[in-house]
Amino acid sequence: MNIQAAKLDIVQKILSVKKESIIEKINKILDKEIIVGYTAEGKPLTKEAYNKRLQKAEEQIKSGDYLTQEEIEKESESW
Repeated sequence: MNIQAAKLDIVQKILSVKKESIIEKINKILDKEIIVGYTAEGKPLTKEAYNKRLQKAEEQIKSGDYLTQEEIEKESESW
């Protein structure tokens, strides 16, 4: 079975599901596996990993652990 046929088979099965709990399980699996972005180094990020990075960034901002645009521009002058 090729990938397109496998996808159609899965879609048909999902459409026939009657229990919300099964859909939630499928959604959790997809959230852990589907690539939603890439790091600056080109490494793939899943939705879960992306959200963890966002949470970490928000914590750094709250704690004052960041550089302003002006600070970055000044630092980049010495590169």
